[in-house]
Order: sequence, then C-alpha cells, then structure tokens
Amino acid sequence: MPKWSNWRKSDVSVLSDEQLSAALDRLPGWRSEHDGIRRNFQFVDFPSAVSFVNRVAELAEAAGHHPDIDIRYNCVTLALTTHDEGGVTEKDTDLASRLDEASV
Repeated sequence: MPKWSNWRKSDVSVLSDEQLSAALDRLPGWRSEHDGIRRNFQFVDFPSAVSFVNRVAELAEAAGHHPDIDIRYNCVTLALTTHDEGGVTEKDTDLASRLDEASV
C-alpha cells in the first residue's frame, strides 16, 4: 500500500466496475453512489459523532485526501471520490478502510 505522502496523480486511476465491486465487498456499509462511495455512521450522541469527525479530519489531512462530511446529530455521512480522476480510486478505498477503523 503506498504511503500517504507518496500519492501522485500518476499513481491513481479510476477503479473498474469489477475492482470497485471487490473493494466494496471488503468495505461493509460503503456503497457506490454517482462517482464516489458513501457510508453513514451512527453514534450514541452528538459529542461522539463530532469526536469521530475529528479523527476523520486527522486521517484525511495525513492522507491529503478529504471526504465530504455531513453531521446530523448522531449520524455522520462520509462521501469519497477522487475529483482529479473523476471517480473512485484506490485513494478512496484506502481512506475508507482507515475511516472504518476510526469509527470503533
């Protein structure tokens, strides 16, 4: 797996339908939507949701790859896409996996 700081545009390309399907099989809760992937996370209360978003911010900043974030009380929705490539790349699925780990 590439180091976060070593991602370059030439390192990534949009995943094929088969690659995306296989990646989503390894990422329970994530779903393909438009040109990205999305997942809802549910927490016990608002402070827990915000704490998770703070962990997301740290991971995203380290990755140089930032999700769209929506917070609704105790529900956080994250959406990932690689805008420069116009779809889902390995950058998205790698970060999604790390975000799943941060949610527990």
